[in-house]
Amino acid sequence: DSTSVYYMSPVERADVYVKVGECYLEDDMSVEAEGAIKQAGMIIESSGMTMNSDGEKTEKDQTTVTLLLRYKSVYARVLDSNRKFLAAAMRYHDLSTAYLHTDAIEPDDLLVMLGKAITCAILSPNSAQRQRTLGLVYKDERLSQLDAIPEFQSHSTILTQMFLNRIVRKEDLKHFEASLADHQKALMGDGLTIVERGVLEHNMVAVSHLYSSVFFTRLSEILGVVDAEKAEKTALKMIADGNISGSIDEVEGVLRFHPTGSKEESSLLHWDETITSFCTQLNKVTDAVRA
Repeated sequence: DSTSVYYMSPVERADVYVKVGECYLEDDMSVEAEGAIKQAGMIIESSGMTMNSDGEKTEKDQTTVTLLLRYKSVYARVLDSNRKFLAAAMRYHDLSTAYLHTDAIEPDDLLVMLGKAITCAILSPNSAQRQRTLGLVYKDERLSQLDAIPEFQSHSTILTQMFLNRIVRKEDLKHFEASLADHQKALMGDGLTIVERGVLEHNMVAVSHLYSSVFFTRLSEILGVVDAEKAEKTALKMIADGNISGSIDEVEGVLRFHPTGSKEESSLLHWDETITSFCTQLNKVTDAVRA
């Protein structure tokens, strides 16, 4: 059949799969959308699809760069819809910076991508990589410009509080929660929404920077959870996951935080940050070559 995708050029085949992914997203079929967009990605990678950036752009060049932009945008949306928030945050942020000095995307659209990167970073589970992602966005010179966009007007404030390990109060989240999509408001198995769990874990880390020890009755007040038992369960899980260093005295009802920062840990952290920085720069170089 001459109309089959197998008889099309790589650009045409990739375009078909991107369109399929877009259609699946419109119908909230995010798992199927991820399968389609991965097929598009394999075609783009195998064909070495790029756009000539020298001289006047041809119609073919424009078609290619438009396809690559749609592919990256849809992939970020797919990861977001599937609640892979940390990966989505990185994709959105890369997209918001890769075409910053070109006319491929309007500056306002790039700001929206930056805002979505912040949303996904805030919703991500607590981890060292999440903190690095928050740092990348925090250092973006356009951060303050988001305050002028109604949908993102509280994002820079919450991002700053999280990156600087400050406690985020429930009242600070009202506008942020109102800006979330339905899939970002989902109730998790522990009875918390995604944002409630993310903020709870963040605040636990923030408390570990402020206190050497704290009673669970006091901790529950700081975290805004219903009782000391809930605070203890949260602490236990985060200690087990390695997100905080501490121990629990069940007799006295006290959480004791252990200081970290040994030479070995510092060296490993530096090495980890170096690898992350290299990968980020490599992504930008790859995007620049394709653009």
